[in-house]
Amino acid sequence: MRTTPAAPRTWFITGASRGLGHAFATAALERGDQVAAAARSITQDHFDQRHADRILTLNLDVTDRAAVMAAVSSAVERFGRLDIVVNNAGTMSSGMVEEFTEAEARSQLEVNLFGALWVCQAALPHLRSQNSGHIVQISSIAGLGGFPTTGMYSASKFALEGMSEALAMEAAAFGVKVTIVQPGGYWTDLYTSMASTAPLEPYGPLREELARQWAEGSVDSKPELAAAAMLKLVDSDNPPPRLLLGSMVYDLAFDISRQRMAVWESWEPVSRAAEHAVPAPEQIA
Repeated sequence: MRTTPAAPRTWFITGASRGLGHAFATAALERGDQVAAAARSITQDHFDQRHADRILTLNLDVTDRAAVMAAVSSAVERFGRLDIVVNNAGTMSSGMVEEFTEAEARSQLEVNLFGALWVCQAALPHLRSQNSGHIVQISSIAGLGGFPTTGMYSASKFALEGMSEALAMEAAAFGVKVTIVQPGGYWTDLYTSMASTAPLEPYGPLREELARQWAEGSVDSKPELAAAAMLKLVDSDNPPPRLLLGSMVYDLAFDISRQRMAVWESWEPVSRAAEHAVPAPEQIA
């Protein structure tokens, strides 16, 4: 693993005006890299003016595919190439699955899944032509499993991860790497800015129980720690397809995996009995 890159590289980061995205962009700039920083509302003032010659800010709604294509083209035109693409833009909607309206459900997927998809489609022609590049998909602890009130958020992250696993295999032939990053808790405004569904009365007791659990408090980390991990990730000559950030999410990943494996094993006879190869129906006499 390299400790520092051989030469300055160019990043394209979505959701770069705040939270993890801003921390990623700042870390890249501090080490001398070039950054195309995209967000719904962003200006040069979001960053230290010492880096003004190496930062391009792009006001971008990632759900607008045409705008995404134009933004990526602007970044390549400004810096000449792309090296690292970080799909960080995301929103969180809280509510029981039954409570979501169609508009609310679609909105969650539009940003977290389709926004990342459009960025990948815009960046890939440039990365393929270079035979190099690294796409980093920022998922979540909710990409490990579904939890009460995070059903649609988890749905969007599960979809992002499934798409990204396929993308990794497709892009590998062109020297392009893909990593899914699953962060734990960081002090960002994801929770304070999230939308909530209109609550249904029958779920009141469950909400009260969840409130009691959350009242016990949690300790999140500074986004700069995630940014330090990001630099190690993109500096690796052999980056992993998945990276967990934080002890809590690390332990949870293993707990969930063990639980799933135990259930699969307990139902193994039923699973195996459900398969017995036969000729295609039209070939059966």
